[in-house]
Amino acid sequence: MPKPEKHVFICTNSRPPGHPKGSCTTNGAPDLLMEFGRLMEEREAFGRVKISRSSCLGPCELGPSVLIYPEGVMYVGVQAADVAEIFDGHLLGGTPVERLLAPPEVWS
Repeated sequence: MPKPEKHVFICTNSRPPGHPKGSCTTNGAPDLLMEFGRLMEEREAFGRVKISRSSCLGPCELGPSVLIYPEGVMYVGVQAADVAEIFDGHLLGGTPVERLLAPPEVWS
């Protein structure tokens, strides 16, 4: 397997309904996983991009969260309709999607 240029981690952590922090799964993470996979196939990005499900990435109340390496860019509040913009703009084009970036305090 070749080393991918980008590695995408999609939080699929789940908490019980009504949990105060919420969870990425109940906020739509399964749809993100499917859409990233669909676009990887459609864009023929196998080998360039790797998609992985992840446990909790931290900002549950802002999720669903997506983390992209090697840059260490985290997106929050991502919906399936945002995935093409992330895929084409960031993963293939190298430009992060500013409107979805996690606020700086997520990292503190």
